[in-house]
Amino acid sequence: MDLNSASTVVLQVLTQATSQDTAVLKPAEEQLKQWETQPGFYSVLLNIFTNHSLDVNVRWLAVLYFKNGIDRYWRRATPHALSEEEKSTLRAGLITNFNEPVNQIATQISVLIAKVARVDCPRQWPELIPTLVEAVKVQDDLQQHRALLTFYHVTKTLASKRLATDRKLFYDLTSSIYSFTCSLWNHHTDTFLQQICRGDDAAAANSIERTLLSSKVLRKLTVHGFVEPHCNAEVMGFLHAVFERLKQFLECSRIIRAESICRDRLEKTIILFTKVLLDFLDQHPCSFTALIQRSLEFSVSYVFTEAGEGVVFEQFIIQCMNLIKMIVKNYAYKPSKNIEDSSPETLEAHNIKAAFFTFPTLMEICRRLVTHYFLLTKEELTMWEEDPESFTVEETGGDSWKYSLRPCMEVLFIDIFHEYNQTLTPVLLEMVHSLQGSTNVENTNAILIKDAVYNAVGLAAYELFDSVDFDQWFKNQLLAELQVSHDRYKPIRRRVIWLIGQWIPVKFQSDLRPILYEAIRNLLQDRDLVVRIETATTLKLTVDDFEFRTDQFLPYLESMFTLLFQLLQEVTQCDTKMHVLHVLSCVIERVNMQIRPYVGCLVQYLPLLWKQSEEHNMLRCAILTTLIHLVRGLGADSQNLYPFLLPVIQLSTDVSQPPHVYLLEDGLQLWLVTLENSPYLTPELLRIFQNMSALLELSSENLKNCFKIINAYIFLSSSEFLEMYAADLCRSFCELLKDITIEGQVQVLKVVENVLKVNPVLGPQMFQPLLPSVFRGIIEGERYPVVMSTYLGIIGRVLLQNARFFSLLLSQMACELGQESDQILGNMIEMWVDRMDNITQPERRKLSALALLSLLPSLNSVIQDKFCGIINISVEGLNDVMTEDPETGTYKDCMLMFHFEEPRTTEVEEPPTEQDKRKKILALRDPVHAVSLQQFVYEKLKAQQELLGEQGFHTLMETVDTEIVAQLQEFLQGF
Repeated sequence: MDLNSASTVVLQVLTQATSQDTAVLKPAEEQLKQWETQPGFYSVLLNIFTNHSLDVNVRWLAVLYFKNGIDRYWRRATPHALSEEEKSTLRAGLITNFNEPVNQIATQISVLIAKVARVDCPRQWPELIPTLVEAVKVQDDLQQHRALLTFYHVTKTLASKRLATDRKLFYDLTSSIYSFTCSLWNHHTDTFLQQICRGDDAAAANSIERTLLSSKVLRKLTVHGFVEPHCNAEVMGFLHAVFERLKQFLECSRIIRAESICRDRLEKTIILFTKVLLDFLDQHPCSFTALIQRSLEFSVSYVFTEAGEGVVFEQFIIQCMNLIKMIVKNYAYKPSKNIEDSSPETLEAHNIKAAFFTFPTLMEICRRLVTHYFLLTKEELTMWEEDPESFTVEETGGDSWKYSLRPCMEVLFIDIFHEYNQTLTPVLLEMVHSLQGSTNVENTNAILIKDAVYNAVGLAAYELFDSVDFDQWFKNQLLAELQVSHDRYKPIRRRVIWLIGQWIPVKFQSDLRPILYEAIRNLLQDRDLVVRIETATTLKLTVDDFEFRTDQFLPYLESMFTLLFQLLQEVTQCDTKMHVLHVLSCVIERVNMQIRPYVGCLVQYLPLLWKQSEEHNMLRCAILTTLIHLVRGLGADSQNLYPFLLPVIQLSTDVSQPPHVYLLEDGLQLWLVTLENSPYLTPELLRIFQNMSALLELSSENLKNCFKIINAYIFLSSSEFLEMYAADLCRSFCELLKDITIEGQVQVLKVVENVLKVNPVLGPQMFQPLLPSVFRGIIEGERYPVVMSTYLGIIGRVLLQNARFFSLLLSQMACELGQESDQILGNMIEMWVDRMDNITQPERRKLSALALLSLLPSLNSVIQDKFCGIINISVEGLNDVMTEDPETGTYKDCMLMFHFEEPRTTEVEEPPTEQDKRKKILALRDPVHAVSLQQFVYEKLKAQQELLGEQGFHTLMETVDTEIVAQLQEFLQGF
């Protein structure tokens, strides 16, 4: 492109691309997309976004297109890569001056320079860093700020590179600019402090912005720029200076008013200083040893003494608590059990910690955490009253302790208590003992302190296992506190029921469960919603516990279920409804079929809730989970739910519908459970299977469940199902087998095996396209044992149960391979005998024996030639399945099943599903379970003897090893 003429054209199209009119916008976007790969396009964009006289929106769009182009076309290996000449021109143009007046565009330019630096610096762009270093020294405020902003983004990007050569380059870069960056940081920090003391807020605001940017640069250099930072005096000097600066800035906060323009940036800078310490501790725990003492003194004094009053703010408290937590819990500071095995650095760090955390210090930290920080705040109590559901959805779990005060202080308490439990247990127990009996409902402060202490006892439950007789405490005090119904006592009712939930998995006597259920039932009728929701949570923990006994719970089931259902209807927020649904699901799961009389109300309500939750996919996931447990609990009666259930499954598993992204996994599970519990196949249930072919094409992690669903249809009604879907299924399987893991191959083949098992006459015809590859796999000696075993299972079924079709398949293979049928049959038997050890399942081993024996009696020379192998496999099969009756000394086939019995189930065992019953009936028809191998061997040998005559049969038997013959005779005694 000629730059001058091109600039006019590109500028015009960029202007059109900023239009709100789609008729103008779309063609412009298409044109820009075509130009992306044109030489010179990015030079034109550079000219446009650096021309400050043009419209801001046009310049903004130009810089974005430039940035996207770097991602796509800057690297040499990419298609349509920029030429080296153009890249050289662009690099020079990007750092010609740093005077962009618009903040947003300046940030984008800094980011795109950093993107280029990631690829080219320092080898192709050695002048970048020196140019930036010079630019940050200039007196012009705007240029200095923009250069510093770019310096930060470049440093941040280069620090993120992880390859060894890149790390080395970054170490070299850091060593060359670290001193300068430290002096820059000190200069801007001192300037800010002087200006703020003079009351010059406007100038101070500029200086603190530069302090912030230079601090960000130093954070990256300090944390990522040194292999052994503790060996570098400048690094350690900077880190020690951070503590001094933190004190100065915290004192500054006393004189900076809340409405001042500097206030927000001051707090950001304070937090950034603490992040430097936290990052350094995280990346270099051993180098941090020299800073442990100072970090603990600093953090503890500001957070747990009067020193912090008037200067600390919430985010700073969180950072200090996290610093203490990371030091307390750091594995690099924990000596081995055998002290001699610990490194000197570890012992030094451990000794520093031990010297600091004396009994008075620990006691003060514990007391302040519990009686100051754990107290419910005015804001929390207001939220409790005005928005109880949001109050109950606490931000816990994951990394919430890094950003939110309550999770942060609770995690710090848990870690300190775990580390120093022998010291702190008496301190906490003394607090508990001072709170015996119920508290005056008029004394709000006493109620809040009791709430905080009980919170601490719940958090430290595992540590207090040997020190607290929780059962006695529950009977003598806690139970009584749950019965105080005054409105002002609700924090204690809520906390006590929470506390019990924490102790349930730790130590709670089984005999006390009925008393607890009684208390839970009463609290589910409490006037306060927060108390009811917390009670539901404790019920879930109780029911989900290892020691849960259904018989103890059944007397309370109806009332509990009704109250939970009322709670589900009452709450309005999505998160709370999900939570209550999970409690209901858990109850249904644990009591299973006993739930049947009580679910009518829930069954009627769920369709309404499903309709209301159209925009809330996570709530719909919770509904699906509830339905899964409901269907399991209802068993065959779940068919009454089909008018609601089947459309839900249809939507959840339809990959053309957007919600499937969220609902598919649970939807497939529900589909499977519905089939397993269905007494018969309905037309609607059959129709849903139309969703399956698209699911199989996805080849996602859900394939395993898809195969289970296909198997469930086969067991439910193979004839109807296969008649409608066998052709599609066979096509899908052929495609899948081209590109699937070994485990996936086996899953596909097991489905085919089940088809043959259920429908031995029609099955082989329906899946005929798959069978030649299976046959070929056997002859060629498939190398994976688990695949070979499945191949043999499939061909064994065809050979044993559909000899006519096997004969046709053999002829087809002979044509395909250009060999005689007998030769292929001989090769197959030989490979079968050779690879019998690949088969580990007793059913398939017996099937192999039955299948090969079914070739007898025969005059075929190939079969007679392989007679010895057939007998070997038969005897192996007999050894697998025959058990000796100790009383009579005779043998019997242990795999034989004679009649269908409804199995008796204990409380622990789940009752059999409809599918379990179908499988049992199918097994009764399966030759593996219906035919005695001993009898079959005898009959086949007898028939072969009759066919060949005594002499001919004797000659045939002489080909068999004498040891095998002896075993055979022993098994056939009595025939």
